[in-house]
Amino acid sequence: MLQFPPWKIFLVLAVIVWGTLMALPSVANMSGAPSWLPQKPVNLGLDLRGGVYLEMEIRPEEVVEGRLAVFSRDVRSALAPTDTLGRVAHLAEVKGRVMTVKLTKADAAGNFPVADAIARINKVNGPLEGGLAGGKMFDVAQTGPDTVSITVPANSESLMVADALAKTETIVARRVDPDGVAEISLTPSGSNRLILEAPGEPNPQRLKDLLNRDGRMTFNIVDDSPSSLAAAQAGVVKPGYTLLSGPTTGPLLVRSIPEIVGSDIANASQGNDEANRPQINFRLNSNGARKFFETTSQNTNKRFAIVLDDVVMSAPNINEPIAGGNVRITGDFTIEEAQDLAAIISAGEMPAKVQFLDQRVVSSTLGEDSIEAGYTAAIVGLLFVGVLMVLAYGLQGLFAVISLALNIVLVFACLVLMNATLTLPGIGGIVLTLGMSVDANVLVFERIREEQRSGRSAWTAVQAGYERAFATIMDANITLLFAAAVLYVMGSGPVKGFAVTLALGNITSVFTSVIVTCMLTVFWMKLTKPKRFAI
Repeated sequence: MLQFPPWKIFLVLAVIVWGTLMALPSVANMSGAPSWLPQKPVNLGLDLRGGVYLEMEIRPEEVVEGRLAVFSRDVRSALAPTDTLGRVAHLAEVKGRVMTVKLTKADAAGNFPVADAIARINKVNGPLEGGLAGGKMFDVAQTGPDTVSITVPANSESLMVADALAKTETIVARRVDPDGVAEISLTPSGSNRLILEAPGEPNPQRLKDLLNRDGRMTFNIVDDSPSSLAAAQAGVVKPGYTLLSGPTTGPLLVRSIPEIVGSDIANASQGNDEANRPQINFRLNSNGARKFFETTSQNTNKRFAIVLDDVVMSAPNINEPIAGGNVRITGDFTIEEAQDLAAIISAGEMPAKVQFLDQRVVSSTLGEDSIEAGYTAAIVGLLFVGVLMVLAYGLQGLFAVISLALNIVLVFACLVLMNATLTLPGIGGIVLTLGMSVDANVLVFERIREEQRSGRSAWTAVQAGYERAFATIMDANITLLFAAAVLYVMGSGPVKGFAVTLALGNITSVFTSVIVTCMLTVFWMKLTKPKRFAI
């Protein structure tokens, strides 16, 4: 225990130097420091830095309608002709929580193939994931002589909403922080709500504008028939089609069921066209590229509309089949607009539109006051602990104070390394760590006292003190680590911040209170060679 060969000394010093360099930007201005030094300070939470708090929700009825709209493409494929079965002529329409499939071609006897349509639809009606065995995601039933209705049962709806909330959380993070460098916090609340905290963001409206867009990108075939377009503009829209318009295309009659959707897009980015004007480049994934090639092959000399949130961005003509899956959108964009649109497209389509329930702007002044209070508490706590340790244990108490200071430094270094966020409860966890981590030194020092009273020499007393107290120290710290883990898993928001710093302080305290203090003690004893340990 008291053996410190050169490699161990080097390792301990390396950890101390690393921790000091990592923590330095959090307490000092590094603007003029060399570039090879760490420059990133610890992330500060909303309560310390100020920023925007948004509470939002997704509505189950919109989630259900969106899933039915996606399923409508599978229905169309299921009712299309195959090698052995003919096409079931139909019109599919989604309204609210119901998709209605109306068959449009009867046989010679005037009967519609409803049973055949239901059987085909059920083949693409997937199992209920996480539900009862044998359950289906959608309920398919005949509701008329030529009509099939597709609805969502309650157990499917709960699974859809849970899945939609998880996807919304991912998409919100990608939109608000596309580069992954901001310190945003997203916390689920209940079954359909999210809480977004964006430290350092002064404008909640910017975030709301960014999240208000659905990000629904689709490729739809266009009906260029002048008579159909004129009728649609007069209010009589062709069944299965929708009248949309765009800033450069004017009104267009597009097929309601898209050929390509947002999930078929692999990524998007801002680029420039031949005239160096901003444009949006995006690439389809393998499935999307295959469907795009099939669509352009089957619709040569027709137009297809690239639609984003019901606005036609462009409507090029299909001159020949297009392979490769690389597509671009040109238009009258600024660079900022092209970047924002690329971020929205790349992040993906919202499963449902988010509704904002609450917003708050936390002043940075409050954060500065909290930081000052936290620093003051930490310094006062360290001073009180330091004075008591020195009075009780003399020079050994001073070694314990040094290890406590290093403990705080290493906690900050670990927070920076993990890209974790320091909150006001987190500062509370650090302050509590000061009192908890000194326990290990107290256990060792009291054990050394007992060993010396038993007649042991200074070296053997120190050796026995560290060896016999080590098991107790590990038991106490492992127990505290379990408690911090429970707080982190079961808690949310401020409780998690407290648990993180408490756990990190617990781990680093073992290193500082056992290894660092012991090394300082050994160096002092080798230098002074005391016959009796003054403690």
